[in-house]
Amino acid sequence: MEDLAQKERNEEKMINDAFQHLIDTYLASRHRKKVEVITKAFNFAKQAHKGVKRLSGEPYIMHPIAVAQIACEEIGLGSTSICAALLHDVVEDTDYTVEDITNIFGPKVAQIVDGLTKISGGIFGDRASAQAESFKKLLLTMSDDIRVILIKISDRLHNMRTLGSQLPNKQYKIAGETLYLYAPLANRLGLNKIKEELEDLSFRYEHPEEYAQIKAKLANTQAERDDVFEKFTAPIRKKLDEEGVKYEIKARIKTPYSIWCKMQNKHVSFEEIYDILAVRIIFEPKQLENEITECFQIYVWASKIYKPHPERLRDWLSHPKANGYQALHVTLMSNTGQWIEVQIRSTRMDEMAEQGFAAHWKYKEGSKTTADSENELEKWLRTIKEILDDPQPNALDFLDAIKLNLYASEIFVVTPKGEFKTMPADCTALDFAFSIHTFLGSHCIGAKVNHKLVPLSYKLQSGDQVEILTSKSQRVEKEWMNFVTTAKAKGKIQAILRREERENQKKGEEILNDFFEANDLEVNSINLDRLCVLHDIKLREELLTAIGTGEIVLGTNDITALKIKNKNGISWKKYIPFISLMTRDNNNTADSPKEEAEEKEDLKIDKKKPLILNEGNIKRFMIANCCHPIPGDDVLGYWDDKNRITIHKRQCPVAAKLKTSDGNHILAAVWDTHKKLFFPATIQFSGIDHAGVLNQITNVLSQQLNVNIKRLNIESKDGIFEGKMELSVHDAEDLKIICKNLKDIPELKEVMRIS
Repeated sequence: MEDLAQKERNEEKMINDAFQHLIDTYLASRHRKKVEVITKAFNFAKQAHKGVKRLSGEPYIMHPIAVAQIACEEIGLGSTSICAALLHDVVEDTDYTVEDITNIFGPKVAQIVDGLTKISGGIFGDRASAQAESFKKLLLTMSDDIRVILIKISDRLHNMRTLGSQLPNKQYKIAGETLYLYAPLANRLGLNKIKEELEDLSFRYEHPEEYAQIKAKLANTQAERDDVFEKFTAPIRKKLDEEGVKYEIKARIKTPYSIWCKMQNKHVSFEEIYDILAVRIIFEPKQLENEITECFQIYVWASKIYKPHPERLRDWLSHPKANGYQALHVTLMSNTGQWIEVQIRSTRMDEMAEQGFAAHWKYKEGSKTTADSENELEKWLRTIKEILDDPQPNALDFLDAIKLNLYASEIFVVTPKGEFKTMPADCTALDFAFSIHTFLGSHCIGAKVNHKLVPLSYKLQSGDQVEILTSKSQRVEKEWMNFVTTAKAKGKIQAILRREERENQKKGEEILNDFFEANDLEVNSINLDRLCVLHDIKLREELLTAIGTGEIVLGTNDITALKIKNKNGISWKKYIPFISLMTRDNNNTADSPKEEAEEKEDLKIDKKKPLILNEGNIKRFMIANCCHPIPGDDVLGYWDDKNRITIHKRQCPVAAKLKTSDGNHILAAVWDTHKKLFFPATIQFSGIDHAGVLNQITNVLSQQLNVNIKRLNIESKDGIFEGKMELSVHDAEDLKIICKNLKDIPELKEVMRIS
């Protein structure tokens, strides 16, 4: 009993200390000091969650306090948001209602709590589209009060910081949806620091070994980077001191996640990445209205000390990014022969970069750039609203459309009147047309870019002046989906095509009914299926569309097929089940009902334990063709509604979507193979063409390593050769040894695994 009482006293002290830290942080901020209402919200939440524990074993109230701490300290929100953060789980997890919150804390706090409650239901639900639906609600609430999403991001960040207490399959699900949706959302709102932490935490749980290796290598090379930083910045500091500038210079180190992404995308090792270090100069402007001029002045001073890279000047000052980010990025050649990026920004710009749109509220008065950035946010929210207002696409399509908008980096396009428009990189003339107006996009026949005629698919560059050309007779084409890149254009084209398809189906239905009536035939499912088989069409809807568009014209052959009586007594019904059997075979199901039943019986899954992939059971699982995982790769399982389990690499793009849209069917999986089975793997190589190189390659593989080459393609041009080889290997370790040994051949310059 005494131990229990002591435990309760310790917990009470922990809770009170955490809350006091929150109050101290709030009092140190620039907000009006409304401590009383925050204390009231804390006491209310503490009572509501009394006796409830988190999976980690700590009192539940510690979670709302932590979320409020993040909202206050790391995003810079005030008392209304802090109260809403403290109360964010009360309505969902207890008997209190939104009306109770309104009566006690007022309508503003209640509205935010209500928004947070609406979007939390379903995130861990069992429906395939649960996360997509939840995210949809989240985006819908944003235009009501941006604080809803800011608190939701704070909530997600704390959940990620405490993810260690969850089961592995839950970790992959939560980490996956964080990387796919929440990190880019934080980036879009200018919360750079939080975006990076969300990415790193996701990476840490999905690829723990790689994360640990990169962290260790960063620690081992820290002293070397510190030395480079000190030597590089010394003359810049001297110049700034001479000019009387108030400044701070920081070393900006790439995060483990961004380093890993570069290693994956460029197929290079940690040691081959040269831009891990960047330098950030943050200065206090002498006059706020001259801060852009002062940024360029610092650039001029720095470029007199070190030679600038002519093609790597990034000016985010005159035209801030859509998330409000402002800075001048330059790349300078150090005395050690190394290019180093320097980011120059004022203290105001720095605060904007770290806290995003939350910081804008502090700089509202008289700031043109703030107003511009807020307009960009409104524009983005309007685009999201348009996507949400469309007829329901499926969950994955919706997530893809939103992701296009979240991740897009910007270019600047000029209208014929000289107005600047922000557009995503890689956008086309047609994307630009849809961004202005749906009518303009749907009737677009081409464009004039810099006064030259270009097709709809022309990719725009920053600074292009674009005039859209239209025709009333132009119609939306399916092929447009192949080259548009923005979420808005894709959404609008799909909506128009769906509307046209429904109209064609309706027209087709009318033609079919008239045809059946005129020929004394009954409109029933059997006759419809007969027509589908006759015209080699799978779905009845496709048949109606084809009839409506005139692609199929019903005539005497159809009448004959529908009225024919087979003398042998074999009816068309025989062929219809055959189609479903074919579909089942193509889906790799069991060969017989007995085998299917046995397979389903075998696949009893305990989601709390990882799948063990070994020689005895590997044939029961499907190895994903999209990413070709082999033993040694970090993998997970996806359990579909047909009781099949597909094994994917954890970083596979398809798996990333599944973690987000259908996370409850994700299973943790680990390899336990012992070099008895072979798996296909492909490596790519290139080098200097030389007599006998091919012989050396095959010698290393077949004689030294005893590797079976299944396929080999090599092309040579202008003294350079490139090739691909499909090999049979036991695991990823085999591949590493193969790549290492091949790199020892002097003529081979690049060797990497591509699948």
